[in-house]
Amino acid sequence: MSYAPRQIGAANTFDYKVYIEKNGQPVSPFHDIPLYANEEKTILNMIVEVPRWTNAKLEISKEQKLNPIIQDTKKGKLRFVRNCFPHHGYIHNYGAFPQTWEDPNVTHPETKAKGDNDPLDVCEIGEAVATVGEVKQVKVLGVMALLDEGETDWKIIVIDVNDPLASKLNDIEDVETHLPGLLRATNEWFRIYKIPDGKPENQFAFSGECKNKKYAEEIISECAEAWDKLIKGEAADSKGISLENTTILNSASYSPAVASEIPAASPLPPAPIDKSIDKWFFIAGAH
Repeated sequence: MSYAPRQIGAANTFDYKVYIEKNGQPVSPFHDIPLYANEEKTILNMIVEVPRWTNAKLEISKEQKLNPIIQDTKKGKLRFVRNCFPHHGYIHNYGAFPQTWEDPNVTHPETKAKGDNDPLDVCEIGEAVATVGEVKQVKVLGVMALLDEGETDWKIIVIDVNDPLASKLNDIEDVETHLPGLLRATNEWFRIYKIPDGKPENQFAFSGECKNKKYAEEIISECAEAWDKLIKGEAADSKGISLENTTILNSASYSPAVASEIPAASPLPPAPIDKSIDKWFFIAGAH
């Protein structure tokens, strides 16, 4: 699979979009990229939205055709996450699994909260810093259950299969053995990262415990089934998601012609970021 990003405009602007191409043709990272990269279903495709150490809150657009990656906005402003000491920006390569959906029509029996209406979030913990729109092959290690403003927001912990440590990391306990402190830092980061914006601490299900690989795989399977219903038009409510795709022949939203509507690449250098984004925030009781 040769996937590549197609950039429109400059990073850190409202016009910035990154589409995903397969062999030069635009595809939807939400719907067209397969979840599994091998027949055994042990390697998964992950779409990188936010490279590690960066602050721009980038995400797959649910509403736009072929679901480009765009920068989130709030109250007419571009969104950036703040630096919560000692962390800088996002502390992992952050992204999503294709062909998954956290169904907001369904309450999870263990978290007692509905899904957040997004593809599953993924934290890739390898050593290489990724790029926006990169499609990585990863293996699953575990999952945390964030409760974000009353919704279940799963965070799947994975590692790139090409990472030097990949062969040694096979389940969640291996992460603490080989990368001591990383899971604790991950929990802390998700707990506090919205505090500088005036929000309360985020809460976790399971007392913040990171569940193991088997549990994570069950969550992925549930969210893949939810997406399958979504794309077939069987979901209780599709919540305004653009379902147009170029590969799923049995879906009402199959539309290969939509690829020709996507503009040609027109990348520009990144726009400057306001210096306030570099500020450290020191949060009492964080460590």
